[in-house]
Amino acid sequence: GPSGCGKTSTLRMIAGHEAITSGAIEIDGADVGHLEPARRSTAMMFQSYALFPHLSCLDNVAFSLRMRGVGKAERRQRAMEHLALVHMQDYAERMPAQLSGGQQQRVALSRALITNPSVLLLDEPLSALDPFLRVRMRAELRKLQRELGISFVHVTHSQQEAMAVADLVVVMDAGRIEQAASPHEVFNAPNTSFVARFIGGHNILEGTVSAAPDGGFAVVVGDADAATPAEVAVRADQIRLSKPDESECTAWNSVRATVSAVEYHGASVQIELELDPHAGRGPAQNEFAVVLGEREYFSAPFEVGARVQAQWDSRNVHVLSRASSVPR
Repeated sequence: GPSGCGKTSTLRMIAGHEAITSGAIEIDGADVGHLEPARRSTAMMFQSYALFPHLSCLDNVAFSLRMRGVGKAERRQRAMEHLALVHMQDYAERMPAQLSGGQQQRVALSRALITNPSVLLLDEPLSALDPFLRVRMRAELRKLQRELGISFVHVTHSQQEAMAVADLVVVMDAGRIEQAASPHEVFNAPNTSFVARFIGGHNILEGTVSAAPDGGFAVVVGDADAATPAEVAVRADQIRLSKPDESECTAWNSVRATVSAVEYHGASVQIELELDPHAGRGPAQNEFAVVLGEREYFSAPFEVGARVQAQWDSRNVHVLSRASSVPR
């Protein structure tokens, strides 16, 4: 979710650093809401990594075992094993200042895992990394989670990061859950207009919804008679563009617009449209985009200022709820 929506507060409640006022926190079926942090079988990896600058990598990883009274030989052995788990055993004697950001992250991850927690809590662990390393590290996190078989609760404001690593995506806004589902379901069937907008890749229109012959939905926007007012979402990559005079346009699943911007993304091209007046009611009408494959776009490109017809199939229209389906 966006900044300030309650992601980190939720993480801190799971860890026991924030008191809950109602409800329960269950780990492996046991209510741990009343337990102090040390007894919850959780470990947290902070956004800043919080490595001790005066300790070597090995001693940083072994620190929690030292606090628990584990003998020196055993804690060094276990620390080396956990450094090897993240491919950092060759850097065991280096100080944090001698490591790159990605290497520091691996050490912090190893330190969090050495107590064998049931749940690992990750507070925006990739936000300080450059884009290339971020992609690499999220793949390593996913691989490590599968190998260890423990739950990772990963806080992020990055839609791409959430879709790439998660089995379950929880989208939050203003302290409440808007949707909790698989990445595929969140992207293809967002509950609300907030989820659709936040996840991205969707156009939202307000109008009249009617069942279509092929079993999907169609939306009438503009001056159509109001029957069932609703918001609907159409994925930007499921829209076709053509010149208005060549279009097989009807009142269904179609808007006329002017191209306002074109962005080349390599494998695809995103075309921003300014819809004609009354093409869609509400503030969403100024947010309309079409994503075409590179080959498709350059076979018949549209320049800024061009008049276009945007159309989509009724089966690709997703009706949005007016409120979250997740209970308060």
